[in-house]
Amino acid sequence: MEKLTNKEEEIMHVLWQLEKAFIKQVQAALEDKSLHYNTVSTIVRNLEEKGFVGHQAFGKTHQYFPTVSREEYGKKFWNEATRRFFDSSYKDMVSFFAKEEKITAEELREILAIIENKN
Repeated sequence: MEKLTNKEEEIMHVLWQLEKAFIKQVQAALEDKSLHYNTVSTIVRNLEEKGFVGHQAFGKTHQYFPTVSREEYGKKFWNEATRRFFDSSYKDMVSFFAKEEKITAEELREILAIIENKN
């Protein structure tokens, strides 16, 4: 599974939220309102070629839906980011977020409880 561009990810987030949508619905839900219908359509077709999106035809129009879950993509993304930026060390990744004050001690205790209860 390949990493998506920012625009592709934005469109995938819309499709994950809507579950099924026509291009006009995707376009309306995007934060970037300047994207032209044809641009959104091209990006969605590219996502389909990459295997992230499928469609159901209704005459000449298509309703699109994600074929890769948000969780599946997120897992791949975080595994790759952890490998590239933290030498595959989740400890180093969590330490980085703690030092940057992006995670609280309470959140770390919750994570620890999850880990301890899993065994």
